Amino acid sequence: MSAYLEIKELFESAKAEEYLGEDITLVEHMIQCAENAQADGAQDWLIIAALLHDIGHLLVPDAASAQDSGIDMHHDDVGAEWISKRFPNNIVQAVRLHVDAKKYLVATDSDYFHQLSEASQITLDIQGGVFSESEATDFIQQQYAHEAVLLRKWDDAGKVRGAAKTDISDYEDLINEVALD
Repeated sequence: MSAYLEIKELFESAKAEEYLGEDITLVEHMIQCAENAQADGAQDWLIIAALLHDIGHLLVPDAASAQDSGIDMHHDDVGAEWISKRFPNNIVQAVRLHVDAKKYLVATDSDYFHQLSEASQITLDIQGGVFSESEATDFIQQQYAHEAVLLRKWDDAGKVRGAAKTDISDYEDLINEVALD
């Protein structure tokens, strides 16, 4: 099965209807993130990273219960692992680093925490909390960290119910262009 068909199947799954504590579906959120990346003129690979950044939530059994219990299911790592079998490393790393990008932004921008949704503020603690100064320095020096920061900002802006103008089928050609298969 092609990467696009696998993604389409996941996006159409029943699990895709819930986005842990946000007033939007997970699929609509991910599509809005891709739309935000496109609107900013991002490269194709980064648009796909934005589209897939939270796919790990669809792959984790009972993600909602885990989050409600304060357990980090590491959707960033789960998603990156799944993506690594289908897409190049730049997409994998941007997805893997998008949670750490939140920790970095809170550590380096005094206004950023207050821009986060309530759910993102709660998950920040579940995901290990704010980076120290040295952790922030180490993070931003990693390859693809700057792209992960951009992705994180699109993530934060992509939480408006009913705002998505596209659907997964609009990304089929782009997915097929950047996929490994």
